[in-house]
Amino acid sequence: MRDWRTVDFFSDAELVEDPYPYFDQLRSECPVVRLENGVVAVTGFDEASDVYLDGEDFSSCNAVIGPFARFPVPLEGEDVTEIIEQHRDQLPMNEHMVTMDPPAHTRERALLMRLITSRRLKENEEFMYRLSDQLLEEFVGDGHCEFIRAYTQPFAMLVVADLLGVPESDHQRFREGFGLMGSTPGKIGSREFAGGDLNPLSWLDDWFTDYVEDRRRHPGRDVLTDLALATYPDGTLPQVTNVVRTATFLFAAGQETTARLLAVALKYLAERPELQDQLRTNKDAIPNFIEEALRIESPVKADFRLTKRKTTVGAVEVAAGTPVMLLNGAANRDPRRFECPAEFRVDRPNSRAHMAFGRGNHTCPGGPLARAEGRVSLERILDRMRHIRLSEEHHGPSGQRRFRYEPTWVLRGLSKLYLEFTPEEASQ
Repeated sequence: MRDWRTVDFFSDAELVEDPYPYFDQLRSECPVVRLENGVVAVTGFDEASDVYLDGEDFSSCNAVIGPFARFPVPLEGEDVTEIIEQHRDQLPMNEHMVTMDPPAHTRERALLMRLITSRRLKENEEFMYRLSDQLLEEFVGDGHCEFIRAYTQPFAMLVVADLLGVPESDHQRFREGFGLMGSTPGKIGSREFAGGDLNPLSWLDDWFTDYVEDRRRHPGRDVLTDLALATYPDGTLPQVTNVVRTATFLFAAGQETTARLLAVALKYLAERPELQDQLRTNKDAIPNFIEEALRIESPVKADFRLTKRKTTVGAVEVAAGTPVMLLNGAANRDPRRFECPAEFRVDRPNSRAHMAFGRGNHTCPGGPLARAEGRVSLERILDRMRHIRLSEEHHGPSGQRRFRYEPTWVLRGLSKLYLEFTPEEASQ
């Protein structure tokens, strides 16, 4: 690994395949390091947690685009809060909850949490079991699959569809829209749109606008009506566009993080046959297995905040207007928090202490959903498959494994995962 001072986190392909030696180098220098490009990188667990919990000194306006947030005026002075507020509507993704600060974030999150209730999550879990069996039935008899396309992506997408009340009669339509019909060619983002618009989710905006407008005109006794008529805490009814943005963002975020979590979980299972038998005989251990998968390979690799006023992170002084990079994947391997952090330990006592879902008021609201998706999927997969293993044709033999990861500095996720297995019926 080259010296961290010569590495560009945002363009270096080497970090896509394995960012952890780089994270270790940064942490060995200091849990908070100022990079050559002016970004302050945080690899320490406690230091990252402090930033997440501090909404007074840090803004989420650049959460998605990091140091590439551009303002029309310089961010000068010891407090740039007013500059951020005046120009945040010019930043990408400004209309979505992930980049909002209070009070806008508080209002929009409250709307979302009125939809993700304990009762709704329980109903959604019942659907998960049926969906898992349905998807497994499509390929399990083959004895092999590319797991992400065959299972994780359609599963994550349709679970969110059900959570939001999309009728099951429309689920096929959604799979086709996302390009997730079995072996059918195509992927998210490959679809062409009228007028040359290549926004991959514009068609989904249109569909949910139709759903919401229809239920506002003709309320029913269903989840889509709950979605359409949900109000802000002050009792006002959101504009249709606000409701639609909440729905479509859940689709985008839920697919990426949950799909990658499931892929990591199966990768570790395939590499450790003894774990497969252990979890089959003790399914109560599956939840902690999921937490350890979230910890060791956090789906969100890097999150960002923009410093609103002069402050300190750890012992490092940070000027107003500085982008702060919270490296969740590094914080979750901080040896001050996790013993032997590079080891996957299914019985790790503090696995759930990770920050794969963030911290503070921006803690991922879909965390309970992702955990349920992981638990249900592993239960059904272990019931239907035996001797799960990695395809040597695609990933190489033991000791020489090859994997490809999504070329992004925001997320950490496998691009493909080729599995071979013995169907349960054939093993008996």
